[in-house]
Amino acid sequence: MLSEALTAAAAGGGMAVVQAAGSDSWAWFRARCARLVGRGDADAEREALARLDRTAVVLDAADEGERERLRAVHAVLWQGEFASLLEVLGDADRERLVSRLAELIEEFGNEDRSSRGAVSGNTFHGPTAVQTGDHNRQENHFGSGR
Repeated sequence: MLSEALTAAAAGGGMAVVQAAGSDSWAWFRARCARLVGRGDADAEREALARLDRTAVVLDAADEGERERLRAVHAVLWQGEFASLLEVLGDADRERLVSRLAELIEEFGNEDRSSRGAVSGNTFHGPTAVQTGDHNRQENHFGSGR
């Protein structure tokens, strides 16, 4: 049986999957998550990619009335996936997996962050620069440069 901290890490990983599904970062997330689940086994990684894609398709196809229920179901399914991995790993591998899950959770697992950086319904007149993401640096200079 997993400790409370490991169970929380697995649950956060499940939430990260459903938060990332359908987002602009999905391709990057799914590749990273599949590598994590596959743990160096190419066949396991391909299977994880297929399962991640099934999750994304189901969530994308859901109507508004079903979406939240399906998100909860898939979050629990992925929590189980991560929990199963954590149960079979040795201490060192378990620590690495928890660390990588924490990175995914930090970037994708928080509901409040899902719309951060989104630009929607805006009208821009003139020079415009838009940047999203964390830990970015950007300098913009518009005009004649005087």
